[in-house]
Amino acid sequence: MFPAPSRISRSRALQASAAALVVFGLLAWWLLPIGESSPKGKLTFSTGVQSGVYQRYGALLKEALAQDMPDVKIDLRTSEGSQQNLARVATGEADFTIATADAVAKYRRDSKPGADRLRGCARLYDDYVQLVVPRFSQVKSARDLRGKRVGIGPARSGVRLIAERLLTASGIDPARDITPVAAGIDTVPARLEAGELDAFFWSGGLPTSTIQELSERFEIKLIPLAADLVDKLHTAGDTSYYRAAVMPADAYLQAQSGVPVPTVAVANLLVTTDRMDPAMTEGFTRTVIKSRDRIGNTVHPAQLVDLRTAVYTDPLPLHEGARRYYRSVKP
Repeated sequence: MFPAPSRISRSRALQASAAALVVFGLLAWWLLPIGESSPKGKLTFSTGVQSGVYQRYGALLKEALAQDMPDVKIDLRTSEGSQQNLARVATGEADFTIATADAVAKYRRDSKPGADRLRGCARLYDDYVQLVVPRFSQVKSARDLRGKRVGIGPARSGVRLIAERLLTASGIDPARDITPVAAGIDTVPARLEAGELDAFFWSGGLPTSTIQELSERFEIKLIPLAADLVDKLHTAGDTSYYRAAVMPADAYLQAQSGVPVPTVAVANLLVTTDRMDPAMTEGFTRTVIKSRDRIGNTVHPAQLVDLRTAVYTDPLPLHEGARRYYRSVKP
């Protein structure tokens, strides 16, 4: 017969068992987190025109979200651009979108439906205004567009907003002094090639693949937009979100001949509303930041998404869910 265990032995055995249970519990908590479950539901993400940066970014973000939030179904909807995107989100037709800061400021200033409900999730990357003409065009500045056929973007796009403002700052009436063509990046390159346009405006990240491809098959050049235009934009009111910028010499090698091109830039924001669940917004924002490099391998502007500046979503207040995310990663 075995001797009965002593009181001390039994006590030590119980302590060891309790310690083992604690370790097991911590391990289980680490491997199988308990608490707030992964978000579930269906979201609509309003992007942009086919072949534009917003649309390509949205498609890749959808793939990243499918991995990080597998119980959330993401539907992408193409759009004319920033102005339509904001209207969709503000009125509940879409849940998340991307829009330029100047378009956001205008939407709020004009007190459009739902403007007070808009919230920011992240500052993403900057759009650069690109004025494109055939290589041997006599156009040397925006002032030379008088009398020309100019692609100025669809009616509800961010391109349209900034193109009309730049033309006005250059002393050109967009409705009278040019032949305005309401077309986007999905069609203007082919129209320029066919001789149906003399120039077109585009506002997007660098490089925009559609312009890159155009430069490789058709001789084009990018027209400088001088810093004095930014000063004129700022004096026009509600345009403080524009800044002077330079397109690097290697943004479009074929079109720039190794020369940097001065231009105007404006920030893009990830936008939702105060109706969106904080847990969903936190998860969405986390994926946007975490997937930067993966998406940036294909859509190069995404490489510029920076955690240090993403929190600055002016002119929109930060959504509470996004705030939670930034607090969780604060050093």
